[in-house]
Amino acid sequence: MYKKAALVFPLALISQLSLADWVKDAAQQNENQVIQLRQHIHQNPELGNMEVKTSALVQKELKSYGIQVKTGYAKTGVVGILKGNKPGPIIALRADMDALPMEEKSGVPFASKQKAIYQGKETYVMHACGHDTHTAMLLGAAKILAANKDKISGTVVFVFQPAEEGGADIDNFTQGDQIGSRKMIADGAFKDYKPEAIFGIHVISGMQSGHLYYKDGAILNSADHLRIQVNGKQVHGSMPWLGRDPIYASAQMINNLQSLISRRTDLTQGMGVVSIGNIQGGTAGNVIPEQVNMVGTIRSNNEQIRANILKSLPVMIEHDAQANDVTAKVEIAPYAPVTMNDKALTQLIQPTLVKVVGDSKLHVLDHNASASEDFAYYGKLMPSFFVFLGATPENQDLTQAAPNHSPYFIVDDKALKTGTELHVRFVLDYPNISKQVQTSWKPS
Repeated sequence: MYKKAALVFPLALISQLSLADWVKDAAQQNENQVIQLRQHIHQNPELGNMEVKTSALVQKELKSYGIQVKTGYAKTGVVGILKGNKPGPIIALRADMDALPMEEKSGVPFASKQKAIYQGKETYVMHACGHDTHTAMLLGAAKILAANKDKISGTVVFVFQPAEEGGADIDNFTQGDQIGSRKMIADGAFKDYKPEAIFGIHVISGMQSGHLYYKDGAILNSADHLRIQVNGKQVHGSMPWLGRDPIYASAQMINNLQSLISRRTDLTQGMGVVSIGNIQGGTAGNVIPEQVNMVGTIRSNNEQIRANILKSLPVMIEHDAQANDVTAKVEIAPYAPVTMNDKALTQLIQPTLVKVVGDSKLHVLDHNASASEDFAYYGKLMPSFFVFLGATPENQDLTQAAPNHSPYFIVDDKALKTGTELHVRFVLDYPNISKQVQTSWKPS
């Protein structure tokens, strides 16, 4: 899955490798507070668009560090502004704050017992993807950076984003542009201070605690939501010729959708997946229903493949419907493009990763992860770098670790120190590579 990084040290950063270990010391000194923040947030999770208390906590902490706080973005989003004492570029660090609608079964002492309303129904709530750690690590970094403004060249924009997993209070299919990173951008999070680069960290289960995993190019898949409504003519199951069977037509559609990948996609350029995960139709075994509804997802690690699927899929469904004398309505809603790590930024920031974990704990992925992230929208505006932080406790078999989004998901708190330090070093080191990154970057 991954290999050791082949180290490339730009000349501009060689001198930085001898930088005093004050950053590592500061991360160590703040470790307990970061863990306490994480455990508090974990015990009090909030769903997307509903992160009111988490947002208030973030604002309180940032203000206590002397950081300018700006709100009014994406309902509960928070932006912190910290100006260094030396001139330099504007860069952004991002953390997401929302939890998931599920019951926690991890057994940790600070496990969540919270409930909330998700899509109109009461549900348990759990930080099952590590966003509590992301928020805590970025707060820890903000505290360290604010106390060392004299060492900062430029301005830091701290982005605390809601609803990366979707909103609890809206229709995420039809109102996806009203949540998460898209809404942060639309509401002007970068209006006054426009970053020239952005960094993100995500904790991952099944990877060694405190190790870093990365690659250039595609790091996470794109994601698009799919809904198909097939309308036929209801009839008794014993006389199908008198009706028009939407179930039979839907079965053909599901089968034919797979040919978009196996026969219509250039797999030398990347991959694609079309999955139908929900089918609703009919009320009795001897009645052919009038309607079938299907819900699915479309994923790819290549934007051209993604575009071809999105263009071809509705046409295929329309023709399948005509062949079966039924009608079909296709709706596709984007969630996120492919999350891309800028090639130059990835190469030039590599020595920073080495400073934090050393060569033995730095790994280059040989393929991207299959999940998706709305961090990708930031990468449309500026060079971006997204890195995975291993979070599986040392005494746990990596192959048996509960994955992200599992009710048994656990994060090793020892990994938080690594993430905190990495955020700080992104800020300190980026100015040395800024010109090279900006020269090579082209908006997608």
